[in-house]
Amino acid sequence: MTIAEPEFTKAQVRRQRPWHRGPALWSKHWPKFWADLNDPARSIHSPKFDALVFIGSPVLCLLVCLGLAFTPLWETRALPFHEDDAILNTFSGVLTASHLFAVFYRSHGNAEVFWRWPLRFTLVPVVLFFSLGMLPWFMVIVSVTATFWDVYHSAMQTFGLGRIYDMKAGNAPDKGRMLDSWINYVFYAGPIAAGMALMDHVEDFEEFDQIGWAALGAFPQTVEGVAGAIRVAVILGSLLVVGVYVVGYWRLARQGYTISAQKVTLLASTAITSIVAWGFNPFFIAFVVMNAFHAIQYYAIVWLKEGKSLTKRVGLANSRHKKWLPFVLFLVPPLLYGLVQEYVDLPSNWVYAFVLTVVTLHFWYDGFIWSVRKKHV
Repeated sequence: MTIAEPEFTKAQVRRQRPWHRGPALWSKHWPKFWADLNDPARSIHSPKFDALVFIGSPVLCLLVCLGLAFTPLWETRALPFHEDDAILNTFSGVLTASHLFAVFYRSHGNAEVFWRWPLRFTLVPVVLFFSLGMLPWFMVIVSVTATFWDVYHSAMQTFGLGRIYDMKAGNAPDKGRMLDSWINYVFYAGPIAAGMALMDHVEDFEEFDQIGWAALGAFPQTVEGVAGAIRVAVILGSLLVVGVYVVGYWRLARQGYTISAQKVTLLASTAITSIVAWGFNPFFIAFVVMNAFHAIQYYAIVWLKEGKSLTKRVGLANSRHKKWLPFVLFLVPPLLYGLVQEYVDLPSNWVYAFVLTVVTLHFWYDGFIWSVRKKHV
């Protein structure tokens, strides 16, 4: 006696074989994901603007720079009024320096922000500038620290954008903060530590030789000896953090957390760019890529938050040119600063002290003048 095998529908087969459910799940959730991406209420400015400037800028900058990698724009040459350099590297230097200066539109140009921390915006810059100019050991410490603070600061910018998208999706400001911070550390610092640019960052410790701190000055040699082990540890640790992040947000989603399509695509875009740039390219290409999209994002968020108040302060609120002239005036001071920093080479500790003051204040100010949790955005 034979028993007839039951006939199963395709849906029943998928339920019995969970590994075959991927396409079905994707087709089920993709329309909602796409609708969320195109929802103006979930965007910082608008779906198209966010897709280009905030979410897509990392990959776009990567593609542009890699596309120009073998063109004369990357060749070192004698530039007018400038030391020998590549055109794209010089452009990146101006853009990077200028966006550092743009923080003052928020810290000193916004009265509400300024009077929230008046001493931090008046006394601290003066003390910092004179301390850097008068104390060589302090200048070296701050200079080396700035290299690694830059990585942390960049990670926190993407973290902040992601938290804004979470807020616009209706999530509580404390949900997933720790997970988001760690995944951004991994996406920014991980490819540096495990890629081609590890020694380019660590070699800054050699500056300590200038002040006789030989033990710290020899740190790069120590790292070079264990670079292989560091890369393995970082890769394994990064995979672990990614796994914890996915599981953590899966649990939050089951508790009612709303997945932000904007944040997901922002993190994916940033991760791909950072891994390709730092992991498989020379330092100067990776540096240009990462700093270019970082500066573009920063200019955009500062303009969106401070543009209207700036337009009123310069008396152009009722001007027929109010759509473009205020933005031009917004760009001019930072770009002038960037041009001066990139082109003017004065062998003076005080000039370098001023530049390092701007860098340090930018990193520090950004840590507290923007806060989704405290509704300071």
